[in-house]
Amino acid sequence: MSNFRKNLAHNIRARRGKLTQKEFARKLGIDQASVNRIELGEQNITIDTLQLICDRLKCVAGDLLDS
Repeated sequence: MSNFRKNLAHNIRARRGKLTQKEFARKLGIDQASVNRIELGEQNITIDTLQLICDRLKCVAGDLLDS
């Protein structure tokens, strides 16, 4: 797994906080399995999905991509 994808996965998990994957997926309008794959670094995400995640986590993309 690339460092870029690994950092993204780690930062999403960390910023999600106490929300379960299921709760977070519901807020994003995607299924829990997709959130799981994103957080494992197994799924590529679109710019639109990245923006949606940033909106829900109240951050900018750079926050999720930094190591």
